[in-house]
Amino acid sequence: MDRAQVLDHLPGLRRYARMLTGDRWAADDLVQDTLERACRKWLLWRTGTDLRAWLFTLMHNLYLNQRRGAPPLQVLDPHDSAAADQLPAAATGHDTALDLERCLQRLPADQRAVLLLVTLEDMPYAEVAQVLQVPIGTVMSRLSRARSRMRDWMMDGATEAGGSRPARPAPTHGSPPALRRLK
Repeated sequence: MDRAQVLDHLPGLRRYARMLTGDRWAADDLVQDTLERACRKWLLWRTGTDLRAWLFTLMHNLYLNQRRGAPPLQVLDPHDSAAADQLPAAATGHDTALDLERCLQRLPADQRAVLLLVTLEDMPYAEVAQVLQVPIGTVMSRLSRARSRMRDWMMDGATEAGGSRPARPAPTHGSPPALRRLK
């Protein structure tokens, strides 16, 4: 494993860790732990295989191990205003801004991981399945549920911000509405 190859993947690892944990300090710790584990287990990586997938697998497994020792995360109901107040406010300070990060943190961890790997890291479904060690059908199902929840929550956010609720476009023969990529 070449140091330069690992360094090329640091921005992606940091992005994924930040969105997975929801906390900058925890994300930095997770990236550090991932890099330490990669150094200790570098002989397990096979030359010619996808280094990015291997690093993300290490990170995801570390995250799951850390969550096992912690109290269970509470999935908040988006329609419960008391629960929504438990999440930190948007850093932008704009009342009308949609707070994507708050919505992401409301997702169950398994759906959030799939959504982030597919949309933020631009990984193909097969690679996400390999990283998360689940069947590709599970990846597609979790992604669909995550997108649907995010769409609903963000539409609710637009309503709460004072605007009228936008009409949901009618689905066109099995193709889901287009979502914008955020990077």
